[in-house]
Amino acid sequence: MCNPFNNVTISRSNRSRVGGGHYYDPAKADAAIEAIAAGFATPSALLKHELAYCLGQTKKDAALKPLRDVLSDLNEDPMCRHEAAEALGALGHSESLELLKHFRDREGEADVITETCEIAIDRIEWQNSKEREAEKLRQSDFASIDPAPPMPEAGNTIEDLEKTLMDTKQPLFMRYRAMFALRDLASPPDLPTAEQAVLALAKGFSDSSALFRHEIAFVFGQLSHPASIPALTAALSDVNEASMVRHEAAEALGSLGEEEGVEQTLKKFLHDKERVVVESVIVALDMAEYEKGTDAEYALIPETGAAAA
Repeated sequence: MCNPFNNVTISRSNRSRVGGGHYYDPAKADAAIEAIAAGFATPSALLKHELAYCLGQTKKDAALKPLRDVLSDLNEDPMCRHEAAEALGALGHSESLELLKHFRDREGEADVITETCEIAIDRIEWQNSKEREAEKLRQSDFASIDPAPPMPEAGNTIEDLEKTLMDTKQPLFMRYRAMFALRDLASPPDLPTAEQAVLALAKGFSDSSALFRHEIAFVFGQLSHPASIPALTAALSDVNEASMVRHEAAEALGSLGEEEGVEQTLKKFLHDKERVVVESVIVALDMAEYEKGTDAEYALIPETGAAAA
């Protein structure tokens, strides 16, 4: 996972990172987390931020320390620190609130860190609240632990959710809740509400927050809906766009690799000036090959002891 950057190793590293999420044996979980955390020694900001995301999905206390260390490292790439803060929110431990509040309020902190910490704090407080117990949430097609839960199921039309999504007077946490509610209304892709929900989400690319725009691209990667291709292509093609948004748009396009013209679009950015964009395009093209191929799994699934013997 820590190999030097090149086209082969970065795509295999991503498959290994995804495969790391398949460690469900409690006896092996801590060892898996330790192996994932060791990857923070890589020079690739893309891989490090993916590793932080993976740790946030583990639901394991052992992931807390490496994530806190990454967030606290002021020399680390902001994209990686953001992902570590978001992962702490996903783990949901109240003990992380003090650190998150410190970086939310730290003078001179990057906007992406401040905003991520704000959302993570709200998520932890929601997760440990009585409000959570009272809410009825729509069953999601996605198993991911998201930065915010979707809005409650009852009484929210796509128009209502779009209004909340785009309302900059609302806390980011509430806007994220609208975002994930719209995501759930766009899956599966043949759902009657799917295309309308995707088009509502696409409007989020006009927001002033790079963090917000990057999360829209991430959601589109989960959905793999063809209606998102124009907005994702525009985001990737805008060289003035934040690299964290462009990289997420590239990977989202990779999930749509079987659609006409997507691979050609991605290949245009194999020599982009931003390393994280180049690496993401490499990963996206690997994903596109998978979408057209016969592999049963995108991830490299670790063998069990019995299978390896």
